[in-house]
Amino acid sequence: MEYRVLGKTGLKISRLGFGGIPIQKITAEGTKTLMQQLLKEGVNYIDTARGYTVSEEYLGYAIEGIREHFVLATKSMARTREAMEQDIAISLRNLRTDYIDLYQVHNPTPGDLERVIAPGGALEALQEAKAQGKIGHIGITLHSVDLFRQALEFPWVETIMFPYNIVETQGEELIARCTEKNIGFICMKPMAGGAIEDPVTALRFVVSNPHVTVVIPGMADAEEIAQNVSAAADTAPLSDRELEKAAEIRSFLGTNFCRRCNYCAPCTAGINIPTVFLLEGYYSRYDLKDWAVNRYAQLAKTASDCMECGACESRCPYNLPIRQMLKNAVQVMGK
Repeated sequence: MEYRVLGKTGLKISRLGFGGIPIQKITAEGTKTLMQQLLKEGVNYIDTARGYTVSEEYLGYAIEGIREHFVLATKSMARTREAMEQDIAISLRNLRTDYIDLYQVHNPTPGDLERVIAPGGALEALQEAKAQGKIGHIGITLHSVDLFRQALEFPWVETIMFPYNIVETQGEELIARCTEKNIGFICMKPMAGGAIEDPVTALRFVVSNPHVTVVIPGMADAEEIAQNVSAAADTAPLSDRELEKAAEIRSFLGTNFCRRCNYCAPCTAGINIPTVFLLEGYYSRYDLKDWAVNRYAQLAKTASDCMECGACESRCPYNLPIRQMLKNAVQVMGK
């Protein structure tokens, strides 16, 4: 296992990390088995979030007694100081630890980010928790290139998590800038939310980029862990055949895959189009049906609110048939 320093945090972590979304599909005992396997394989970076239902709780149970062997990262959608204080306390309790190595602001919108850094915002709680030793470092997770660029300039940002895979390379230049600024880069969605069905090529693509500090595919069984460890171990440049495979995947998904660049916004009907497709992906590809439907039901506007005006399609740089894709989402998600 190759190890990297996670930017200015100074944490030494495995190049392959563990993404904690899929363990919502298994049990606490199953999670414990996975953690034991990770320990044997040398994988020491674990990612979870307050929003992943039982993920923190299962992980807390699973690493009890071996917690010191892992670097724990979680995240919160809280935007105010009070809400973030509460979430940090819950995370500590769920994870059965007295400190969390990395706590991240989870996927803020531009307006959310303003609230986070404003007086009384979540950043105050994070910085206070860091001063108290409850958390070690502060990071941020994003889906917007513009916010990625902005986050690079915040002195409090020690890590940035962003989607990066064969079909989502829009952040590649900014990923390289993370290295320049000594900010740890955490690659999420290496399989494009499950859309890429060749995990070996997908992971090889990611780890061949020297600016990626750690990649965190979701894993829920021993076979996935073994396969991903093997794929991530080879960090050499992609071979000609691998480049051909990546091009084939890109060609196949490029006409019908939402990259969540958000250029389609604003929707005339107020639909958060990338979020609709994201949740549909969790439903269909990760088999997280209840979780995805619950989150989908909380959206102010769903796919069924589409007015079919086509304004989004005129702005999409990938020429996606968004109106038809929204109709498909209605069929999958129920409204």
